[in-house]
Amino acid sequence: QVQLVESGGGLVQAGGSLRLSCVASRSMFSMGWYRQAPGKERELVASITGGGSTNYGDSVKGRFTITMDNAKNTVFLQMNSLKAEDTAIYYCNARSAFFTTEAWGQGTQVTVSS
Repeated sequence: QVQLVESGGGLVQAGGSLRLSCVASRSMFSMGWYRQAPGKERELVASITGGGSTNYGDSVKGRFTITMDNAKNTVFLQMNSLKAEDTAIYYCNARSAFFTTEAWGQGTQVTVSS
C-alpha cells in the first residue's frame, strides 16, 4: 500500500497563487494531481514521472507547474494566475510502473474567489 499526504490548499483571490504538496510513503513511477469541481467529472491537472516527463490539462497550461523531488517522494503543484474556475477539490495521485499500484490522496480544497 502507498499512502499519500497532501497539503497546501486554501482560499485565494483570483490572480493569486497557491502551492500544493503531496508526499508518498514510497517511491512511485509517476505522481500527479487531479481535480473535481461540484457537478463535474474528475479531470487531470498535471502529472510527472520520476524521469521528469510532464503532462498538463489544457486549462492549466502556462499557469501551473508540476515538479517532483524524487529523493523525498514529493510532488509539488505551483498554481499561478488562479481563476474562479480552478475552484475544486484537488487529489494527489501516484502510480507504479505498468499501473500495478495506484493510490489517491484524501483531497484538498482549493477555492478561488473572483
